[in-house]
Amino acid sequence: MTEAVDQNAGPLSNRITTAPLPHDPAAVARAFADLEERIAADEQLLPLAGLARQPQVRALLAGVFGCSPYLTSLVLRRPHWLAAALSTAPELRLADLGAVLEAEVAAAQSKPDAMQALRRYKTEAALLIALADLSAVWPIMRVTAAITEVADQALTRAVRFLMRLAATAGDLVPADPARPEAGSGYIVLGMGKHGAAELNYSSDIDLIVFFERGRARLRDGLEPETLFVRLTRDLVRLMQERTPEGYVFRTDLRLRPDPGATQVALSTAAAINYYESVGQNWERAALIKARAVAGDIAAGEAFLRELAPYVWRKYLDFAAISDIHAMKRQIHAFKGFGTIGVAGHNIKLGRGGIREIEFFAQTQQLIAGGRQRDLRTRATLETLDRLSRRDWITAGTAGELGRAYEFLRTIEHRLQMIADEQTQTLPTDPVKLERVVRFSGFATVEQFSTRLRRELETVQRHYGALFENVPELTRAGGNLMFTGDGDDPATVETLRRMGYREPSAVIQTVKDWHFGRYPAMRSARARERLTEFQPVLLEALAATADPSAALQTFDRFLAELPAGVQLFSLLRTNPSLLRLIADIIGTAPRLARILGRRARILDAVLDPGFFGTEPTAEDLTARIRSELQSAGDVQEKLDRSRVVGNEQAFLIGVRVLSGTIAAERAGGAYATLAGTLIAELQHAVETELERQHGRIEGGAAAVLAMGKLGGREMTANSDLDLIVVYDYPAATTQSSGAKPLASQQYYARLTQRLISAITAPTAEGSLYAVDMRLRPSGTSGPVASHLESFIAYQREAAWTWEHMALTRARVLTGPEALCAVIDRTIGEVLTTPREPVPLAADVREMRERIAAQKGSSDLWDLKQVRGGLVDLEFIAQFLQLRHAHARPDVLDPSTLGALTKLAAAGLIEPRAAEVLTGAARLLGSLTQIIRLCFDGRFRPEAAPDGLKSQLARAGEVPDLTRLEADLAEQHQAVHALFEEIVR
Repeated sequence: MTEAVDQNAGPLSNRITTAPLPHDPAAVARAFADLEERIAADEQLLPLAGLARQPQVRALLAGVFGCSPYLTSLVLRRPHWLAAALSTAPELRLADLGAVLEAEVAAAQSKPDAMQALRRYKTEAALLIALADLSAVWPIMRVTAAITEVADQALTRAVRFLMRLAATAGDLVPADPARPEAGSGYIVLGMGKHGAAELNYSSDIDLIVFFERGRARLRDGLEPETLFVRLTRDLVRLMQERTPEGYVFRTDLRLRPDPGATQVALSTAAAINYYESVGQNWERAALIKARAVAGDIAAGEAFLRELAPYVWRKYLDFAAISDIHAMKRQIHAFKGFGTIGVAGHNIKLGRGGIREIEFFAQTQQLIAGGRQRDLRTRATLETLDRLSRRDWITAGTAGELGRAYEFLRTIEHRLQMIADEQTQTLPTDPVKLERVVRFSGFATVEQFSTRLRRELETVQRHYGALFENVPELTRAGGNLMFTGDGDDPATVETLRRMGYREPSAVIQTVKDWHFGRYPAMRSARARERLTEFQPVLLEALAATADPSAALQTFDRFLAELPAGVQLFSLLRTNPSLLRLIADIIGTAPRLARILGRRARILDAVLDPGFFGTEPTAEDLTARIRSELQSAGDVQEKLDRSRVVGNEQAFLIGVRVLSGTIAAERAGGAYATLAGTLIAELQHAVETELERQHGRIEGGAAAVLAMGKLGGREMTANSDLDLIVVYDYPAATTQSSGAKPLASQQYYARLTQRLISAITAPTAEGSLYAVDMRLRPSGTSGPVASHLESFIAYQREAAWTWEHMALTRARVLTGPEALCAVIDRTIGEVLTTPREPVPLAADVREMRERIAAQKGSSDLWDLKQVRGGLVDLEFIAQFLQLRHAHARPDVLDPSTLGALTKLAAAGLIEPRAAEVLTGAARLLGSLTQIIRLCFDGRFRPEAAPDGLKSQLARAGEVPDLTRLEADLAEQHQAVHALFEEIVR
């Protein structure tokens, strides 16, 4: 930050062009008298007497003495500093002070010595900079740069001193003992105004400290965290601990990633991981101004270059703008800065203030800086100028905002110089306000107010124009206010009109969210985002069948949500997505729980093609293959398969719920997804097994889908019924790898690994439960079946119920030749002529056995109740086994498909066919909806009204009462047909 010094610049006393107007004449007289006494008592100060008699110097000192107790105390305590400041060019004097600091800290033998040198340097520099500011020798932005230079110098010398101590103790092995920080990997980033060289007079400094493990040169056995965390704590102490000499800079480390859970110094690798995974838009905005200010500058600059893709997105990023704008609105809403005023106005955070100018520039940087690199600037005025040159704003806008910024920063300094306080709020006390006015060079409060209002209104006009197209989400016809101790009567009335039964409970729930009771609401950012779309959220929930119940479900959803900022930002900018969530919450508790655990799954709903048809098998294969092929190892493949699998399953459910696809088509969609995942996981498992144990030359394995997967009738929580069949040449006895396995063992291990790949829970959850009991010999047989054994078993040993199950078999994966043999075998078995009477007896016996074990009289146990899905499946399977030898065209793994083909072949009477196919469609749709919305048993009395309405729509009846009556009648009809057909 140190600038080249003009050696020909004249002394400050000769360059004074203006001075503050004194506010307190009595204080001026006392201070001059005290100064004259001190000069008289010290002959070294005689040159100061001559300087003080110069009119311009006397006017400057009168303004200081009459307005600033803090600066007056500095002058009177250290008149030598005043003499040096007035008699030297401020540029030269500041450089001299830096050189003295460097020498004193280099000679310091203890931390107290270093602290004393640092404080002396800061305090004398503060007096020098104030005089150059108040006299207009330096323009305001040169003043902020000088303050920043002081901070940089202090940090640099402090870090070097601490590293010298660490080297002396043997903890650090520096490449250059004179500059131990160089090449150390210890990075101090200045943030905000510090990074932009725009520090204000009494500014805190915001720092983030990182370290790069690979660059740290430490003694053996010493972890970088241990040294650098300790060094950072010592650095903060050197900077901000108050001593009789004061302090250097108040230091804030809270801008670091996750400050509540991380150390004060953290590794660059951890930081990159944080920013890329959970970094927030406000952190991106903050990093715009980040600058390496101390420590290993080269490492710091390299680290910032590495962060550039995170900060500067390639595409327009209006979500970031929404976040920043919401922050600004929250400041106005909760701190009372709603209008432009003078007395009591905060010139930084209030309307038309400094922050609005900074936001104005930063928002457009975030939008365009990813593509236009020249907009990646730190300084506010430079950014405005470049935005103008790029035609993002007009030259007039840049000029007006620039002038307002310089004026407001000047007033900010006057406020802070009075008592060295970090304040930006104008006093409400008339006497104190008048002191600020005169210290700022205005003769009257009226003159000051006119100028201040003009600048604030200019800023507000430009800032308002920038955000005039930000959508307002509030559409409620009434008040919705959730602050204060009691219930706002107008809000109570609005909520009641919206349909909430207990408005006071709603108000308390919303207030609890803002108290941060849930993890998702712990951060202020999350609460700000929620506030932004709170009204439309309540409206969306009010549009459900039971608003109060929907709000309670959303509250539980929030309770399970690990973080909220990203989701709330997404919902804030996508009202249609919010309405969809309201539908889910009002209808499907199961989906709501999934959302609570995996809110990021909603990103996929934003795909423009989402509400079209469901993806084809080719689409899914491409998507899943892309996810898995980019994974580094098997574990990552498993994680990614679960991410994409759970995401796609959720999307199928949302499509059903939203009516994008009919419920009866969901079974096919779920089966397509499961089949695609099985195929890709089998490939991954085979690749890994081949890497470890080689190949079975000429061998291959196929996966058969049975049950609901085979019949393409899967629901949201179906298990997978699978059989693995393999074949290999008789001459091949073992695999070809360095660790060979016997052929049967090879395929057994392949099967076990495939089952594990499908079922094992990982950090990303689980996919499916797998049932292998339908394989030959059931649980007592091998997990995988050799082709010859499979064929022999199905032809010679299988029971009738196993052939019934085989009607739903479908080959999912495997080489074409092996699949053809399996398909041919299944076809031959199913088309074998059977005696009708024994067949019917076997089927009826199996049905009675199931009824004895799992039977139910519950109307809503759609599978097991007599006349339910089991009866329908048994009818279809019986008739296929009964007639397929003569009519192989009736074979179909789907129950509805088989019934339709049987009816078309004339094997079911038209009346019966109409009942059976209608029942298959209705029970299939109802089952899909219930399994989508609930994990356990369906109880109508406890179901959300939205789910009841969804079920009634599926049954094409007005309400659930009518649907239950139709169901009871249908169950009786199907059961009667079972008794009639299976005989």
